[in-house]
Amino acid sequence: MAQTVEPSAPHPLLCPGAPRHRALTMAMSLEIDPRTAKVVQFYEHMTPSSLTELPGIYAEQATFKDPVNEVRGLPAIHTVFSHMFETLTRPRFVVLNTMTQGDEAWITWNFLIQRPQGEWSIHGATHLRYAEDGRIKQHRDYWDPAQELYARLPILGPLVRWLTRRLSASASSSN
Repeated sequence: MAQTVEPSAPHPLLCPGAPRHRALTMAMSLEIDPRTAKVVQFYEHMTPSSLTELPGIYAEQATFKDPVNEVRGLPAIHTVFSHMFETLTRPRFVVLNTMTQGDEAWITWNFLIQRPQGEWSIHGATHLRYAEDGRIKQHRDYWDPAQELYARLPILGPLVRWLTRRLSASASSSN
């Protein structure tokens, strides 16, 4: 017999009007690497004016790569974030989990933006490598632009969803 599963409520931090970040408890602050805690704090509170803090977060020749950008150096990284604030409405990050081992860290997050259709959430992960001074020397974001972005757009969406169905394993097993 098939079992129905009730949809779960959205994560409280993803609801409209939610705080920009979760409060760090004493137990959490003892567990999180201080370098990663500094990055989380910066990302969860990022504003156009806070971009002046980038030199304390990223090394001078740091690299930054995501599905739409690949840049090197503080001025170029600053441009990526400035562009984000210029082109998107109320962008913000909500960090879900972190893991740091040695000079590498992984952070999972939701990137929230306001759209006329409502708030969109893009789920992703970041792999960081720290320089000896504790700043980021390599930043790589992983998220799926086809599913998280293109499939939601009015013109591209139907084509992307059709392609996804066509390429899925369940489509090939029914042939």
